[in-house]
Amino acid sequence: MNTVIEIQHAIEKLPKRDKEALAAWLSSDEDIVMAEEEEAALLASLDKAAQQLDAGQGVAIDEVRRMAPRWAAK
Repeated sequence: MNTVIEIQHAIEKLPKRDKEALAAWLSSDEDIVMAEEEEAALLASLDKAAQQLDAGQGVAIDEVRRMAPRWAAK
């Protein structure tokens, strides 16, 4: 008998909770793919941020370090 078929039969016998845990484990190994719209929005925001930095509109790294703990606490 084929190993994949044996595994499928064994999975069919699992309780629902165990099947869900197995599904979560299997999907956790997949590469996360960003939707085309999300990628475009991210790239646009990075371009805008780069333009702002080039124009001197950025925040000094010392200020970022001071503010970061508050951002992480949210």
